[in-house]
Amino acid sequence: MIGNENNRLSRRNLILAGGAAVFAAQVVPARAQQVAALLPTPVIRRNLSSFRTHDWRDHFETLKNGVILADTTSKTLQFWSEDGAVEKLYPTSVPLSDDLTRLGYTRVVRKVVGPSWAPTPAMKLRNPEWPDFVGPGPDNPLGTHALYLSWQYYRVHGTNDTRKIGRKSSNGCIGLYNEQIAELFELARVGTQVKLI
Repeated sequence: MIGNENNRLSRRNLILAGGAAVFAAQVVPARAQQVAALLPTPVIRRNLSSFRTHDWRDHFETLKNGVILADTTSKTLQFWSEDGAVEKLYPTSVPLSDDLTRLGYTRVVRKVVGPSWAPTPAMKLRNPEWPDFVGPGPDNPLGTHALYLSWQYYRVHGTNDTRKIGRKSSNGCIGLYNEQIAELFELARVGTQVKLI
C-alpha cells in the first residue's frame, strides 16, 4: 500500500511538473516578446562572444585596399577585404591609458615577418631597465608579424604574451594573438586603410 501511495505521489508530481512546463513554455515566450517589443532596437550588432562589431560604412568611404577598424573600447579589430568577401573579427590588446592611445585614420605602410623591437624614447624614460633592442624571437614584444602604420611607433602586431589579449596592456599599439596576426598579415597589404576608435 505504501509503495502504491508513493507511486501515486510520484505520478501526481510528474503530472504537475509536466503541466507547469507546458504552462511556462506558453507564457514565458509570450511575456519575453512583450518585454522585447518595449525595448529600443539596438544600433550596435553583437556577435555571440559579445564583441561590439561595426559596419565599415560608418567609418570609411570605400573598401579600397581593404580596411582595418580597431575598437579600443571593446578591444577588437575588424578587417574587411577590398571586395567585401572577407570579414574578420579578432580580440586585441589595447593601450594602457588614454595618453598612450592615438585615435583616427592611418594606413599600413610596411609589413614585416619577424620584426625587431626597440622602445621609443618615451618608453625608455618610463622604463629605463628595458633593453635598447630586441631581435626577432620569443622575447620580442611584437610577436611574429607586424603591420607598421603611418603614425611613427604605432603598429598592429602579434604578441608572445597571450595574457595581454583582451586587456589594456600596450604602450600604444594594437596586439593580436600570433596566429591571428599571421592571418591578418596575409589579408592586409601596404595601403590598407586603418582607423582606431
